[in-house]
Parts: sequence; structure tokens; C-alpha cells
Amino acid sequence: MDNLFLANVGSFALVLGFLLSAYAVVAGIIAIRSNNSILAESVKGASIAIAINTTIAIVILEIFLLSGQFAIQYVAHYTSSDLPLFYRFSALWAGNEGSLLLWAWVLSLYSLAIALNNAVPRIKPIALTILNINNLFFLFVLSFISKPFVILNPPPVEGNGLNPLLQNPGMVIHPIAVYLGYVGFAVPYAFAMAAVIAKYPGDEWIKVTRRWTVLAWLFLSLGNLTGMEWAYVELGWGGYWAWDPVENASFMPWLTGSAFLHSVMVQERKDMLKVWNIFLISITYVLTLFGTFLTRSGVLSSVHAFADQSLGRYFLVFTLLALVGSLYLLIDRLNFLREGKEFESIISKESSFLLNNLLLVGAAFATFWGTTFPLFSELLTGEKVTVGAPFFNTVNVPIFLAFILLMGICPLIAWRKASVSRIFRNFTVPLFLALVVIIYLLIVGVRKPWAVASYFINFFVLFATLYEIFKGVKTRVKLTGENFVKALINLFAKNRRRYGGYIIHIGLVLIAIGITGSSLYDIEKNVTLTTNEKVTIKNYTIEFKGLREVRMNNVDAVVADIDVYQDGKYLTRLVPSKNFYPNEPNPTSEVAIKGSLKEDLYVVLAGWENQDTAIFKIKVNPLIAWIWIGGYFLIFGTVFALWPGKGAEMGPRVIGGPSLAKEAE
Repeated sequence: MDNLFLANVGSFALVLGFLLSAYAVVAGIIAIRSNNSILAESVKGASIAIAINTTIAIVILEIFLLSGQFAIQYVAHYTSSDLPLFYRFSALWAGNEGSLLLWAWVLSLYSLAIALNNAVPRIKPIALTILNINNLFFLFVLSFISKPFVILNPPPVEGNGLNPLLQNPGMVIHPIAVYLGYVGFAVPYAFAMAAVIAKYPGDEWIKVTRRWTVLAWLFLSLGNLTGMEWAYVELGWGGYWAWDPVENASFMPWLTGSAFLHSVMVQERKDMLKVWNIFLISITYVLTLFGTFLTRSGVLSSVHAFADQSLGRYFLVFTLLALVGSLYLLIDRLNFLREGKEFESIISKESSFLLNNLLLVGAAFATFWGTTFPLFSELLTGEKVTVGAPFFNTVNVPIFLAFILLMGICPLIAWRKASVSRIFRNFTVPLFLALVVIIYLLIVGVRKPWAVASYFINFFVLFATLYEIFKGVKTRVKLTGENFVKALINLFAKNRRRYGGYIIHIGLVLIAIGITGSSLYDIEKNVTLTTNEKVTIKNYTIEFKGLREVRMNNVDAVVADIDVYQDGKYLTRLVPSKNFYPNEPNPTSEVAIKGSLKEDLYVVLAGWENQDTAIFKIKVNPLIAWIWIGGYFLIFGTVFALWPGKGAEMGPRVIGGPSLAKEAE
């Protein structure tokens, strides 16, 4: 088969998918209004066909990418003959057309899963129709606006190659994880809107979509984590989070999605917060669309945004329609979303969950405001005023510390109404241990107020969580006679949802400890060294041994050899480099890192004056490793809680306070 034929098959598959989506939407609406089961069954068939067509399209584009068919415009733009196969595969999401095709493919698979599922039959047809409206939009864009199968005539001999910044293993995982997270929130959103449209105020849709919500949150967490790692090792500025608009775009739905995951527990347990939950999942999905608008429109500059203003307009309109439609339905159906119960006490688990929600939404709003302020300033004054990291840190750091503090308090207080004496008993041990840690840190020189506050809160939450686990194990030992280790394993296995959540909390605490150390106690030096010259930073001595040129795969590199000594003893040799890629006007920096649990020595070759004189940026970043360890704790805890089987379900609705004895049985 020649390229033209395959490209036409790919284009035809997308157009056919678009037509099938249009049919599925129209037929779905008619079937819902007329209760026509035959028509509803045809929507199921159309959903299967949409998934098949998007699969055909994405397989064909991957074939073109892997085989280097430069007659296809997308392949010529994002690959080259010398690009490793690994990165040819990931070039699928390097540009607008490929990444949108990936989005549409994932969405069609999620829609297929819902079409084949019989959950919540009363509202599933509406939810499937909403998902197909999303399919219709993305397949319209791919069929008529941002086409992935444009053929070049005559074809170029060579491709432009992949952006060097994207030639990193982190960029293979990060985008696809973010897309899986973004698209995953479409499922709970569709069921939430379906419940509102059908005036179905129960919480059955929450139970059915909980796994989808957690799965979406898991992938978005993984996407943000791998994005931070990529920024740290690839961009060469020494940090991992710069409040870049694209970073913020994936962080905002993570915040509101986190709030939703907590607030639905209140609805499941206490039949409360129905309106709030519909609002949260609506705003979460709208923020995923808004994030896509930011990355596609070019309205804000970012290291990994795609500038296409015409495409951005379509996303802006679709995002606004989703927002206005969701809010209209929510307001119109308020009477059907009346709260089942009211708060009985301000000191209760449900109250702490609500406060936790308000903090997360507050952080999301502050991030949204800071991200979009340049747009509004340009619209109103004609001048684009950029909002930098100090704004985000000033507003969000206190919010996040309060959120983490609540994260430690929530599990220790009861539903309905908590007694002050019980709270005091639960908090005494964690508070004492946190104070011991703070006294030690003060003795060793940790004096910055924000660091002391952060470490106190984080160690209190860490000890509170561990103490709660300890009490559960102790109760189980007493009831069952098991030894401590067996009781610990069985306690976690039989209550995976609850204790998976605790693992996630521990992960977040470790991340916060790492962020505190690396952001408040980092040391930086910018130095020019001649061959065999040394410089000292903290207890490290850096000796520059010279420059050399190296050819590696598809790149020419200038490498600096550096010997590192710690406390006077030889530690290692680091080799930071500047890489020169074909077709790229500027070299990229490959940083060299010597890491440990205590700190990272981070060296960047910034430039050189001649063969014997080079310029370096050298940083010591404390506690960085704990950010990655905490991140993977969080991922493990989420998978642990999500894994199907006994122990993954929610406990019975709570009438009184939590019973450790019941959990331990």
C-alpha cells in the first residue's frame, strides 16, 4: 500500500468517525426522548464504530511515524531519519494534530467502555450522548481543522526532527498520562450532567463513576509528577515547577478533581453536598478543556504550548458552551438537588472535608487568576502583564499548608459531631512528636519562619497518619491475636480504600517536605572556570578538567568533564553538556546531577569562552529526592486503593463515629 492510499484511509476513518458521532448524538437524543430501545442500541453500535475508526487512524499515523514517511506533513514536521525509534513513536503527541488524535482515541475508548457497560441504565444513554458530543467536537477538529494526514507534494527528503526538549523519557510518559487524566474526567462529568438532566438526584452515579474519577486523578497526578521530573532534568534552570501556563493548566483540574474526590465521600456517607459535587466535577472537566485551549491557542507563551490561534477559537467556544451549559443545568435543577441532610456540628469530619474543598478550590481560583491575568490585562489595557512565581507562591503556599494540616486532622475526627476530648487524645502524640522534630531542626539551624511552619505541619500530619495506622493495627492484634506484621498487612488489605488514602497523604507530606527544603535552602553559584581550576559550594569542591566534543546518536555534543569532591574526598565525575541537534538553531543543556536522599548537586554547562574556559551554573538542591519518592508513594497509594476486589469498596454509611474495631475485623 502506498502512502497516498493509507493517508486517505486515515482521513476517511476520521471523517466517518465524525459522521458516526453526529449520528450517535442525534439518535441518542431521539432515543432518550422517545424511549426507543432499538435506536438506543444503534447508538451503542455507533460508539463501537467510532472507537474502531479512531483506532485505525491512530495506527496509520504511528505506521507513518515509525517508518519515516516524510510525504506526510506531520511526520516531516516532527521526525527525522536519525531520530531513535523510541522518539518516533512518541512524536505522535509532539504536535497539535497527533496529540488531538490521541485525545480523540482515548475519548472514543472511554465512550466505548461506557457503551458496553450496563451501569445506571436510567441515565447511561444520556451520559453516552454527552460523551459522543465530545467525540463529535474532537473528530470535527481532526476532520476539517487540524488534519493529521496532509500529504506534501513533492515530499521532502528529510524531516525537521523532534524538538530536542521532547527527546527525554519523561516526555514519553508525561503527555499521555495528562491526556488520560484530562479525558478520564469526561466520564464522571457526563454521568453528573446526565443525573441532572434526568432529575436523578441519587448518588448511584457517583458510585459507578468513582473508579473513573480516581483513574483520571491517578493519571493526572502521574502526568504532573513526570512533567516536574522532565523540567528538572531537561530544561536546565535548576527547578521543577515554574508556574508556567501549561503546568498550571494541568494543575487546576488536579486541584478541583482532588476536591471532588473528597466531597463525594460526604455525599456517599451522609447524603450531603450534592450541588457542590455537580459543580466540582463540572468545573474540573471545563478546566481540562480550558487547559487544552491554553496549550492550543498560543495566547500564552510556554515552553511546551502549541501556537494555533484558529484552533484555539474552536476550543474556546466549546469550553464556554460546556461551562454555560453545565451551570445552566445546575441552576435549573437546584430543586432536585436538595441536600438530604444538614451539618450537625462545625467540628466534624464532613465540615473538615468541606473546608478542605474550599481550600483546594481557592488554590485553583488563585492559579486560574494568575494564569489568565496577562490575557485580561492585554484585553483591558493593551499591555500583557505577566504574573510571576512570587504571586503564585505568596497566595498558594499558605493555602497548601492549611490544606495539608486539614489532611492530618480529617481522619482523626468523627462524622456528625466530634468530641473535644477525643480530638485531644488523638492529637497529643502526633503533636508531641512534631514538636520534638521541630526542636531538633531549630538546633541544627533551620530558622526560616516558613520552613519551621511547613516542617511542623508536615511532620504533625505524617505522625498523625502513622499513629492512626498504628491504632488500627493494635486493635486488630487485640481482636484477632495476629502478630503485628500480619495485622498490618490484613488491615491494609481489608480496607484498601481507606489505607490507600493514607498512603496518598503520606506521599503528599513527603512532597511538601521536599518542596520546602529545595525552595528555601537551595544554594546557587554561577562561575567561570579554566582547566583544573576549582570552586567550592557548600561542602562540595568542583574541579573543571576540560571540554571535549562527542558524537551521540543524532546529536553533536560539547561535554565538560568535572571531578567532584565532598568533604575533601573524591565523590564522582559529572559530565554536563551542550547538545547540538540538526535543524535546531540553539543548543540544549544536558544537566549533570549527583543525587542523594539529602540533596542534589546540579551542574549545568552554561557556555564557554574557549577550549580551556567554561561557564557553569552549580546548585545544591536539598531534599529533592523526597519529592519524587512522595510522588510515587502517591501513585502507589492510588493504585492500591483503586485495585478491584475485596477491601476496595466504601464502608457502611456512618451513623456514629468511626469504629476501629469494625475496620480491624
